Amino acid sequence: QVQLAESGGGLVQAGGSRRLSCAASGRTLSVYSMGWFRQAPGKGRELVVGIRMGDGSTYYKPKYEGRFTISRDESKNALSLYLQMNSLEPGDTAVYYCAASRGSNACTGQRKFEYWGQGTPVTVST
Repeated sequence: QVQLAESGGGLVQAGGSRRLSCAASGRTLSVYSMGWFRQAPGKGRELVVGIRMGDGSTYYKPKYEGRFTISRDESKNALSLYLQMNSLEPGDTAVYYCAASRGSNACTGQRKFEYWGQGTPVTVST
């Protein structure tokens, strides 16, 4: 099992930035893909960006590329994922979720993610 814990959400003004973090624990050596999803009020959950562990290949949903940046830290004793969000707009208001998968192709959307965090809410005000 892999446990994921997001942090960094909160209230931010339009035009501002926010950095989300996700700390992974448990059987992290079995993780080959991670990703950030978001679910806006009244909408379904959508993949924002995925990343393949190891080579670091990233797969952005086109509308987020350029404003959002994913990164990861695979140091010896920790696995963390980050999402830097810039130029935030009220439309970015959502709960942001971290996800992990044992499959290396989950980051491209070809396989479902098995592990999910609880989500961290981001509210962008005008």
